Amino acid sequence: MKRAALYVIAGPVGIVAYGLVRLWARSDGVYGPGFDWQAAHLVALAGMVCFVPGVLALSRLLPRSPWRTGVLAGTFVGLAATMVQFGADIVEGLLAEDRAEMSRLSADFKDIPGVEVAFYDVVPQLFFVGLFVLTGMLAARRRLPWWSVPLLLVGTVLPAITLDLLPIGGLCMGLALAPALPLVRERGERAASPAALH
Repeated sequence: MKRAALYVIAGPVGIVAYGLVRLWARSDGVYGPGFDWQAAHLVALAGMVCFVPGVLALSRLLPRSPWRTGVLAGTFVGLAATMVQFGADIVEGLLAEDRAEMSRLSADFKDIPGVEVAFYDVVPQLFFVGLFVLTGMLAARRRLPWWSVPLLLVGTVLPAITLDLLPIGGLCMGLALAPALPLVRERGERAASPAALH
């Protein structure tokens, strides 16, 4: 199904768009709260949402196994935590009247026991680790070329160095996953064919 292939690429595109909007928003030296902050984080949240069906479509290129199930579960837990993080940023941007108040609201949220670990420092990283492992499993089965693995690793590491590299990181992720698009589309078409329904 073409839609499944679209989701696979829409996730990385969301990261690229988030990075570009963020760079534009920071160009005047004032970033949040306001339209620019909300636009950047809404685009990022949309990208994370697209990763859910995208990752699911990629996983279906692999045979069922406990490994596949475990990697998928970890990836989705990390995605959920990342979505909460962006959702919190959006809410804080809506409630705050200036940057100082937004920082205070963010600090208050992070002061809740377990929040920083669950939604910022540790659990969200499961998404990137899971996507990297999934890419490795696909490369091992020759559903992706070998170079997709290091390219995806570069795409996940660059934003950790500085968020200003988000557009390049998202582009690397998209290029790493793009070779799987024909297989995802082919699998979707087979599943939707009349013969598959009987």
